[in-house]
Amino acid sequence: MRSHLLNDTTAEHYRRSVTEGVERVAAKLATTERPFTGVTVDALAPVIERIDLDRPLHDTTAALDELEDVYLRDAVYFHHPRYLAHLNCPVVIPAVLGEAVLSAVNSSLDTWDQSAGGTLIERKLIDWTAARIGLGAAADGVFTSGGTQSNLQALLLAREEAKTRDLAALRILTSEVSHFSVQKSAKLLGLGPDAVVSIPVDHDQRMQTVALARELARCAEDGQVPMAVVATAGSTDFGSIDPLPEIAELCAQYGVWMHVDAAYGCGLLASLKHRDRIDGIEHADSVTVDYHKSFFQPVSSSAVLVRDAATLRHATYHAEYLNPRRMVTERIPNQVDKSLQTTRRFDALKLWMTLRVMGADGIGRLFDEVCDLARDGWRLLAADPRFDVVVEPSLSTLVFRYVPAAVTDPASIDRANLYARKALFASGDAVVAGTKVAGRHYLKFTLLNPETTTADITAVLDLIAGHAEQYLGESLERAS
Repeated sequence: MRSHLLNDTTAEHYRRSVTEGVERVAAKLATTERPFTGVTVDALAPVIERIDLDRPLHDTTAALDELEDVYLRDAVYFHHPRYLAHLNCPVVIPAVLGEAVLSAVNSSLDTWDQSAGGTLIERKLIDWTAARIGLGAAADGVFTSGGTQSNLQALLLAREEAKTRDLAALRILTSEVSHFSVQKSAKLLGLGPDAVVSIPVDHDQRMQTVALARELARCAEDGQVPMAVVATAGSTDFGSIDPLPEIAELCAQYGVWMHVDAAYGCGLLASLKHRDRIDGIEHADSVTVDYHKSFFQPVSSSAVLVRDAATLRHATYHAEYLNPRRMVTERIPNQVDKSLQTTRRFDALKLWMTLRVMGADGIGRLFDEVCDLARDGWRLLAADPRFDVVVEPSLSTLVFRYVPAAVTDPASIDRANLYARKALFASGDAVVAGTKVAGRHYLKFTLLNPETTTADITAVLDLIAGHAEQYLGESLERAS
């Protein structure tokens, strides 16, 4: 069994095994004709259930053959131009190379004596991102597992910086279309069920600052303490960006921590055309970024940034076996001092390799392409009488629904759109997402693939309309 340990004597085995795996994946990428096969849970679950994990195959080729049956054949492939569903991006090759390196070396980014140069690379990327945001010379941060963890840590810092220890009095103000992790974070932080105050949005799905101002004033009158305002720079459903400069002014006026959830919109930090859409982010006290959404990085690759590095002390705990206090005076850079995690992957390497090979402008051009594609897609939807599109995109998301002229019952239209989404997924021809707007079912394109074209969008819209029309026709036949 020692022949499977990665070390100096097994380097050739490692090379052969990884090469064989890479060749399998490359072959799948080259020959995938649809984003999904349409396999069902009922069909695939028994195949996996029959595998006896206590009876190993003892052969890499055999294991890869089996993996083809249980995973590779039926995986949902985000690189396909008709995968249009969630915030999953196709990944760039330099980042995949970084992933291969970091997995093999297996550095842990909690302490210097487990990562050395990895620590400095991560710190350099944090400084680079903070400079792109404009947080100032005192800024700092740390890589995280994703936007949910980044939001949790930012709100932890905000709670600790609040002017009261009375958790029942604390409030978090955020828009009604902000990410659900805000509510989850409030619960994890021990706040009450009424802690998260939902601020209404305007027609463009942006937080109404008049309503925010009114709520901040009400909190002051009622003896409640707003510990944070969470502004969204790229909502999950709509890609909408809250009015950051106006929110920053209100936060300054009331002395409230301003957190910007830019998990989606962080791609604008590299944009060559649309950077101004997140003007005002530089006033934030903390910012969430997800490189694995709009920097075309493999999962996971995220970070939380703070304006004042000193606030990260609220996540600092010392253990004699890991990061004793003396290391601070010895200026040993332990990243665990800033993180909610202990053992942590060297995910920063993927972004490092991307920047060193492609450069920030290369990332920015790709993100600009999908933003421009969304604008073209919005024009197509707005001109197509079969569809109702909710809002003009700020980033790369389109929310719409099929609205047949001959059907006026909203519930029937809801069912037709639900059916169309499920039927499309079952066919494997395309993958789209869904959501609700004003209680009604809508469909969603999340465009993060620069290879997707307006022809792909048009084709998928025709498929959706066809499935919906089929459902409505069958419903009429059943009713008669």
